[in-house]
Amino acid sequence: MIQKTAILITFILTGLSICQAQNKFRKELAVGANLGVNFSSVSFYPKVKTSMLMGYAGGLTVRWNTEANVGLQGELNLSQQGWQEKFEEHPEYEYSRTINYFEVPFLTHIYFGSKRVKVFVNLGPKVGFALSEKTKENLHGDEEANITNDQHNMPVEKKFDWGLCGGPGLEFRTGIGYFLLEGRYYYALGDIYNSRKKDVFSKSAGQVISVKLTYLLPVIK
Repeated sequence: MIQKTAILITFILTGLSICQAQNKFRKELAVGANLGVNFSSVSFYPKVKTSMLMGYAGGLTVRWNTEANVGLQGELNLSQQGWQEKFEEHPEYEYSRTINYFEVPFLTHIYFGSKRVKVFVNLGPKVGFALSEKTKENLHGDEEANITNDQHNMPVEKKFDWGLCGGPGLEFRTGIGYFLLEGRYYYALGDIYNSRKKDVFSKSAGQVISVKLTYLLPVIK
């Protein structure tokens, strides 16, 4: 129910911003680049004890402010996501999986503030595609203490990723461009593994907390 409500709110906001764009003459187009750090994990069921994996993300950003306080923002990013595991009974053992995604967020950009400093919230859907994956492990081949689990030997089965993302930020406008500092949370609505009755996991959805810095240069103002 929560997921369906979040999806509905997202598309309502996006639709409103598009409708408003058609009725407003003042527009601002800005393009630039973004770079940030991801802290990601995957929620499994049956449960697997995971923790946040640090990765990097970056790409291109296009923002079209169509109203005094509303705009649209699109991105083309490369993003590292995944999970890591630590074992309380064997602290010397480690396991992590890094999945490299090409992702496209399509966001409603809501902003307020002065001419130089603005507070904003970005909210909307994101789709991605897994390009590659890499495993790092130090398990010493130990299978006795239930160290070797199914997910360790399973490659990503569902390469298409989709979900909702959003978060607040600050924008600083200068004579050489706009600098944005943003926090963002992503919740995947799809799984990385098949989730039929005969499959190992009924849930394997990713979550990402990211901090990013964006530089934008206005093209149409």
